Amino acid sequence: MKNWDYGSNASYFVTICTQNRECFFGDVVGDKDALPCFSLTPIGVIVETEWLKTFEMRPDMNLEMGEFVVMPNHFHAIIGIGENEYNTKRDTHLDTQRRGAMHCASTNDNPKNKFGPQSKNLASIIRGFKIGVTKNARLINPDFAWQPRYHDHVIRNDKSFHRISEYIINNPRNWTTDKLR
Repeated sequence: MKNWDYGSNASYFVTICTQNRECFFGDVVGDKDALPCFSLTPIGVIVETEWLKTFEMRPDMNLEMGEFVVMPNHFHAIIGIGENEYNTKRDTHLDTQRRGAMHCASTNDNPKNKFGPQSKNLASIIRGFKIGVTKNARLINPDFAWQPRYHDHVIRNDKSFHRISEYIINNPRNWTTDKLR
């Protein structure tokens, strides 16, 4: 989101896909009448393990783990960045920016990055996660790769949080019609 400080105290919905949507992480099995079952490959286990380690490795960011799911070729998660020493020291102009984000409007007309170093934010978390997965996955399959970017969404209210949580929980059930398939 333009002019949003991704180190801010907020919840974020992220989706990260493998390069060319190749199915490295496992497979969803089961017929249309049965509840689908997901079988993780060793690389899928690495994804899950690295995600769990994300929260252990960054206690200083006051992270909260929401729902997450490892799918055959992508990963969905909700991650909360709580108040911490990095986002409470920010300039007061960010309070105005946050109010604007809640109303889907920018209150900052200057596109220059005023958020300081790009660390201790969502991008640095995802970067570390992807590096950890890639390093370990390539020991199993040297061709493993992520898409260069990821999709994020700032979760603005409880209704959206619950809708996205349900989407993540039901993602394996909807695999046969998934647009990322």
